[in-house]
Amino acid sequence: MKKRIVIIDYGLGNLRSVLRGLERAGAAATVTSDPEVIAAADGIVLPGVGAFREGMGMLSHLEQTVLAAADDTPLLGICLGMQMLMERSEEHGVHRGLGLVPGDVRRFIPVAGEKVPHMGWNTIRIERQDPLFEGLGAEEYVYFVHSYYAATAPEYTLASTTYIHPFASAVRCGLAYGVQFHPEKSGAVGLRILENFIEQVC
Repeated sequence: MKKRIVIIDYGLGNLRSVLRGLERAGAAATVTSDPEVIAAADGIVLPGVGAFREGMGMLSHLEQTVLAAADDTPLLGICLGMQMLMERSEEHGVHRGLGLVPGDVRRFIPVAGEKVPHMGWNTIRIERQDPLFEGLGAEEYVYFVHSYYAATAPEYTLASTTYIHPFASAVRCGLAYGVQFHPEKSGAVGLRILENFIEQVC
């Protein structure tokens, strides 16, 4: 029986490409904003593109549902969705996040020769062994589009990437996972990561 994965629709996010990616990875995926459906899911994906403050505002009516579900349900935040897992962001002022992963979201400071946003293919380096990266090498290429990054402690950093400076490109705290890159746009590597996430679903 396929695992029931819910993609949270809160008005921001590349929902169709995430849905297709999860279906290719073998999940029975549903896009929903229904709190009851989210609460009953085997796994949850929080996608997102855009600004942190807007994302948290549009998620506000589902925030308690997400926090309650994250106690015993694997959750994967993608791009802005990963940033929203953190405690706070400095994007356009200081704003509170979901607080599922300790740390802050900070803006890249441009330097000569490096543009912001960080856009395109770059390397992730596995910093901690985790089932999310089962079957992958110590370094892999994935696709990024972001102007802000997560700053967190090593114990929550699954993978790191260097652009202007090193930053956490994948995080985990408990059952809450986050990836700054887009696995649904990262070819075979991204597909394997989605497959591995599905395997974590009870």
